Order: sequence, then structure tokens, then C-alpha cells
Amino acid sequence: RLQKLKEMFISKFGSAPKFYARAPGRVNLIGEHIDYCGYAVLPMAVEQDILIAAEPVQTQVVQLANTNSSYLDFSTSVNNIQINKTKPQWHNYFLCGLKGIQEHFGLNNPTGMNCLLDGTIPPSSGLSSSSALVCCAGLVTLRANGKTLSKVELAEICTKSERYIGTEGGGMDQSISFLAEEGTAKLIEFSPLRATDVRLPSGATFVIANSCVEMNKAATSHYNIRVMECRLATKLLSKSKGLEWKKMLRLHDVQTKLGVSLEEMLTIVEEVLHPEPYSAEEICKCLGISLEELHSQILSQNMQDVSTFKLYQRAKHVYSEAARVLEFKKICSEAPANALQLLGELMKQSHISCREMYECSCPELDRLVDICLQFGAIGSRLTGAGWGGCTVSMVPTDKLNTFLKNVKKAYYQTDGQRLAVENNNLFATKPGRGALFFVEA
Repeated sequence: RLQKLKEMFISKFGSAPKFYARAPGRVNLIGEHIDYCGYAVLPMAVEQDILIAAEPVQTQVVQLANTNSSYLDFSTSVNNIQINKTKPQWHNYFLCGLKGIQEHFGLNNPTGMNCLLDGTIPPSSGLSSSSALVCCAGLVTLRANGKTLSKVELAEICTKSERYIGTEGGGMDQSISFLAEEGTAKLIEFSPLRATDVRLPSGATFVIANSCVEMNKAATSHYNIRVMECRLATKLLSKSKGLEWKKMLRLHDVQTKLGVSLEEMLTIVEEVLHPEPYSAEEICKCLGISLEELHSQILSQNMQDVSTFKLYQRAKHVYSEAARVLEFKKICSEAPANALQLLGELMKQSHISCREMYECSCPELDRLVDICLQFGAIGSRLTGAGWGGCTVSMVPTDKLNTFLKNVKKAYYQTDGQRLAVENNNLFATKPGRGALFFVEA
């Protein structure tokens, strides 16, 4: 693959690349939609990745090309980075990583670059191809400008800089992309960012299956509405408990301030919030503010037209999912005889909560989860933002081949479009390593 990338680079730019950078995609085993609420998540890097061949140049121009001809070439001056939020294209994600590094170091005359990108992560599949691209671009820019940073600093910069494209992400994708290590999943905690190894039990293999429903989270409001609903739930819970609600942004902050357990937070949600959707007017009444204050001080720019918010369901999902993550890690550490069954049960509960409380599934994902469980998965759930993308299933290793054959037949071979791409869409994976560069010898 490197040789092929090098040859394409030479034919495109007329000279050889000076170095390569690689950043992997990820699958989240458990802990969906809780990183931006401040809670720990449990992902692992997959073997699929973004690989960029790069050469620093004297001109202050970045030229980007892609081995996939359906992604068009792009070039721009490094001193004038414009990121288009309205219709995010592949090069905008590269520019996020580039701009993040430039701003961190206050680079006045950044180095120009020729870059050729090759990706093996299926796009819009919930395996984090966009964040891997942001991370890879950050690495390339760092190297081209002769700077160094720790992996934790890089992850934090790339998390912030992906927000230039309008995605209010929480940092899981960038963190695992940099901090992953081969052979182990990671518990990733935030503020401060840290990663702990989680050894997965032997006897099971994780299988990723793509529903073939594409979901681009930067181009949709679903994702950002959920972020906002969690923020509003934070404010209402804080107000009801006499906390300084104006300063509270994340559901985790409420738990920390009250000093209670996740189970107690679930009881508080039952007491304080009602299952019926809240109107903007009712939220204002609860907080004692005007509609104008709600719109100018709390709701983000792209949320101004949303008129109802489901706060009870979102808070319930977040607190119960945060508890499932800790339980998953505990089971992996203690490794009881029935560990696989216990982990499988947590994965099933996670999917039900994503489907019913967070409403981030879709009919195809639900069907795929059912098929995977029917053909021998111990646990199966959607992974990634949802509304399309992939499922992750835990399958007994000795049943892997029959499982793959049956799922292929039941889900992919019933549909011509899915059949054409089934090889990239159904695969077993093990925990891969994090982002790195290598230099031409």
C-alpha cells in the first residue's frame, strides 16, 4: 500500500513524499453519546485508517489529492484557511487539523505541503473516518513545520479543531486515534484526558457490520440537537438542586457537584424531569429567563429553530450508559467465568437505550442488531453517532466463520447495493495501534 501511494504521489506531484502519517478509525464498544457530557467511554482503534503521504514545499500552498478519484483535488494558501460548514467536503476535515496546529503554535508563515491521502475506513459509517482525517492532518502539519507535541496534546487540539466544521464532539474519536495501543481497548476519561488499558476477554471477537445507511454528522442537526438537549437537562437539574445552573454545561458536572452516584442521578432525573417533551417556553419558565435569553445565551446558532426538547430521555440515557461503561471495564478487569455473557448483556442494554431513550438508531441498524444476535452474537449494538453507520457485535471466536456467513446471507445478499460492497462492510477486527508517522528510509 505504501509503495502504491508513493508511486501515485510521484506521478501527481513530480517528486517523492518525505514522510507518511497514519491515523486509525475506531469502534466504540460501549459509551455512546456520553463523551460530550463529560463521561468516560470505552473504544478501541480498528485496523482501517487514513494514510497521508506528504512533502513540505517552499511555496505557501497546500495541495491535497486523494487516491479515490471521487474526492476532488483541492489547493489553498496556508495563510487563508476557509472551512465550509454548510457542505462539509473531505478537504475541510484536513483543513481543521491544519488550522488547529497553526493556531496552537501561532504560526505566521506556515510551511506549504503536497499531500496525497488514502483511506480504508468506510465513510459515514460511524467508524470515525472524519476524525481520523483531522488527526492525520494535524500530525502532517506538525511534522512539516518541525514542531512536537505529546499525544494527549495532539488529541486535545484535534478535538477542538474539528469543531471548526460545526460538530460539537466530545473528544473520544481523536483521543483513541492518538492513544490507542495494539491488543487493548481503552477507557478514555476527560478533563484531564487520560487513557487506561482494558484487556478484552479471550474467546470472543468483535465484528463490525455496516448498515449501509450513511450518516454524516456534520451535515445533520440530529447530533447537535442531542448535545443541546443534554445541556438543557444539565441546567434544569442544576436549578432544581440549587446549583449555579448558569455555569453548568455537562451532565457530569451535576453529578460531581452533588457528589452522588450514577444510580442516584437516575433517581433525580425521575424526580425532576418529565418524559413529555419540553417547549422552549417551559424551559424558560423553569429557569426563570426570557425566550430571548434562552436563544442568545444557551441555544447555539444552529438550534434557534428547534421548538421542543426531550430532556428526561436524554439524561436517562447518559447516566445509565455512563454506568454501563464502568461496569464493562470492571467485568474486563475481574474476568469472572461468565464475563462474555455479562458484557453481551451490557451491549444489548446500550442498544436499547440508544434506540428508545436517545433515538439515534434507525430501522436498518435495529434489523442488523437483531440478525447478529439471531446468528450467535453474545451482544450487539449500534456504534458511532448512529442514524446509520455500523453495529459492533461480540461473537464467540469458534463461531466466527458461520456467523459471518449467516449475516452476509441475511443482511447483505438480500440487497444488490449492499452486496456490491459487502467485503468492506462486514469484518472482524482486533484492537489496533494509534496514530504515528514514518519517514522515507
